[in-house]
Amino acid sequence: MSEVISAILLILGGALSVLAGIGIVRLPDVFIRMHAATKVGTLGSGFIMAGAAVFFGTSEVIILTVLIVFFLLLTAPIAAHMIGRAALRLGIVPWGEEARHADPDAPREEERNLDDQNAPRQPDAGQ
Repeated sequence: MSEVISAILLILGGALSVLAGIGIVRLPDVFIRMHAATKVGTLGSGFIMAGAAVFFGTSEVIILTVLIVFFLLLTAPIAAHMIGRAALRLGIVPWGEEARHADPDAPREEERNLDDQNAPRQPDAGQ
């Protein structure tokens, strides 16, 4: 029974790691890619470590896998935060924000729509 549980955990961890790799390749910018690398990658690694702990079942392996998962959970968010800060300091614009950063004084779409609705009506020249 432990082999079946271990196999399920290993397959699930491998699938999540593949999804993290696909996310890194397919997602549009560094800020979204770092989420794929840290969140899904850490979860996939955790499942792989849990599968190894269930398969071997010795206290040494369980302690090592718990320490590895703890280290991943501790360092991955910090690394993602530092990558995001470095990208912002380098001037990388987040995906979807290009139009707003092109002209920082331009009003956002919501403000533009409100201004059009609240603007006073000009009388027609023919009246």
